[in-house]
Amino acid sequence: MIDLIDRAIRLAVAAHEGQVRKGDGDPYIVHPVAVALIVAQYGFSEAVIAAALCHDVLEDTEVTEDELRDELGDEVVTIVKLLSYDEGISWEEQRKRYVEVVRRAPVEVKAVSTADKIHNARSLIATYAERGPATWSLFTRPKHIKLWFEEEMVKMLRETWQHPMVEEYARLVEVMKSLDQ
Repeated sequence: MIDLIDRAIRLAVAAHEGQVRKGDGDPYIVHPVAVALIVAQYGFSEAVIAAALCHDVLEDTEVTEDELRDELGDEVVTIVKLLSYDEGISWEEQRKRYVEVVRRAPVEVKAVSTADKIHNARSLIATYAERGPATWSLFTRPKHIKLWFEEEMVKMLRETWQHPMVEEYARLVEVMKSLDQ
C-alpha cells in the first residue's frame, strides 16, 4: 500500500507538471516539496506534510476538491481548502481574508501557511540576489503592497502561534524589507 505522503507526492508532481516558478524558473514542484520539508523538519504529521505537498493544487491546477479528497482524505483537503485563495475577489481582499482564515485556523494550517511563506521569502531573496530590483516586477503587486501582506502575516502569526517558524519568517520579511535600501 502506498502511504499518504507518497500519494501526495505523486498527485502534486502530476498536478504541477509543466509549471514553473515565476521568480527563478525552477519547476513548480520544487516549491511544494520545499514547504513539505519545512513542516517535516518540525515534526508535523503525515497529513500536514501531504497538505504541504498539495497546498497549491486546488488553486493552481485542474485537481478538484473531490479528487484531492479521494486520494488524500478529509484532513488534507481541509488544510488545503483553508489555504486556497478565493479567486472571485481582488488580490487585496484575498490577502485580508487569508490572514483572518489563518488567524482562526488550527496549528496544522498555520504550519503549512508559515512554511509556504518561508519558502516564498527565501526564493524572493535568492532571486533578488541574481536580478536585483527587477525582482519586484515579477509580482502582481508592487513591493510596498507585497510587504504589507507579509507584515500582516507576521503580526497575526506572532499574536496567535508561538513557533520557531514564525520567527524565521519574521527574519526573512525583515531581509525583504531591506532590499533596495
